[in-house]
Amino acid sequence: MIDLLKSVDDLARQKYDVLVPTMGALHAGHQSLIKLAKSKSENVLVSIFVNPLQFENKDDLINYPKSLEKDLELAKAAGATAVFAPSESVIYPGNIEKISAGPIGELYEGAARPGHFSGVLTVVKRLFDLVKPKVAVFGEKDFQQLFLIKQMVKQLSLPIEIISAPTIRDLDQVAVSSRNIKLNESERNTSLVIPQALKMATVEQMKKLLATESGFKVDYLEVIDERTFMPAAADTINKRVIIAGWVNQVRLLDNMRMGVNK
Repeated sequence: MIDLLKSVDDLARQKYDVLVPTMGALHAGHQSLIKLAKSKSENVLVSIFVNPLQFENKDDLINYPKSLEKDLELAKAAGATAVFAPSESVIYPGNIEKISAGPIGELYEGAARPGHFSGVLTVVKRLFDLVKPKVAVFGEKDFQQLFLIKQMVKQLSLPIEIISAPTIRDLDQVAVSSRNIKLNESERNTSLVIPQALKMATVEQMKKLLATESGFKVDYLEVIDERTFMPAAADTINKRVIIAGWVNQVRLLDNMRMGVNK
């Protein structure tokens, strides 16, 4: 059985060079992060903590899927050394200073979920302080989150290398997500419009395709400069399309670098 750590004292017994932060409900996407982490070090720690600071809706926090036993099995199968599953009192023992996500944290996903990215950065910084890893691995599916974490590490001069892992997709090209289990068969079919749109050559083509799918409600669709997260210009080299929207009551988000996977 994989080691299960719950306290700061548990963490102190061994040094973990690579950290893979998660909120649990592990799936193939998380396993890909763990496997990448394993290629960097033998000692890989996966953290599982459903962070209350990044939920603006208390019902979403309460209903967030929890499956620790299954998570332990999946983490072990992917090569993790241990799982750190602390209580809220371990992560937030007192008044923890919240990390501001800055102006970019208020755009796109941040505009739809006020305070979300501040909560994300605060818990990630806290995990970094507790674990003290040399490397941390995050997925590209949550691309704005990845950008902001890299920005925080640079601004605070943290001695941690942030490695990004590509988005894992199912056979139908829908990005793997814990939210997908909430989709019924019809809603899953509707969600196919997202990866289809991302492969279009222009925003106009994307919007036209999305408009044909009445079951998908667009929140935002933007082409950004990966280096700045600002809207891309005509001569931007590293363009990435970011998209979010609703299929019934399920919020889905995805992204893809322009000019790939066509």
